[in-house]
Amino acid sequence: MPEPDALLRALHDAHAGQLHRYVARLTGDEQLAQDVVQETLVRAWRHPEVLERDVDGTRAWMWTVARNLVTDDRRSARRRHELTSDAVPDAGVPDRTSAVLDAWLVTDALAGLSAEHRAVVVGAYWGGRSVAELAAEHGIPPGTVKSRLHYGLRALRLALQERGVTS
Repeated sequence: MPEPDALLRALHDAHAGQLHRYVARLTGDEQLAQDVVQETLVRAWRHPEVLERDVDGTRAWMWTVARNLVTDDRRSARRRHELTSDAVPDAGVPDRTSAVLDAWLVTDALAGLSAEHRAVVVGAYWGGRSVAELAAEHGIPPGTVKSRLHYGLRALRLALQERGVTS
């Protein structure tokens, strides 16, 4: 009697192609068909008594095992709960609720500042402009810009604290 590995190689050479076509027709999935054929051959290797049968008996056993593997896959919880799609899913978008509410609070607090204070605070922190640029833009000395920034930020901090924002 030849050794099991040689019998398995001969079994693969004789039946793997036909078995693959059979499973591919059953499933319509090339990757699953390859997996089922491989698992069928592994099970034949684990049960050497199957290799001792006649050719028709071994072939019938392999086709039955393959069909049962396909049936088990179709009945599995993984199959029932997974949805497959060729389309790549959209990238997840983080929840921006907190950012929107924070912006709302800051906008509301900025509205409570005087026009002069609001102009330099917004120009410096959201516009990214320097003290010299703000001074030239508003036609005031740089020291006045610094003073308005200081008092504007202090008023903004108080306004945010009144709205429940802690420092």
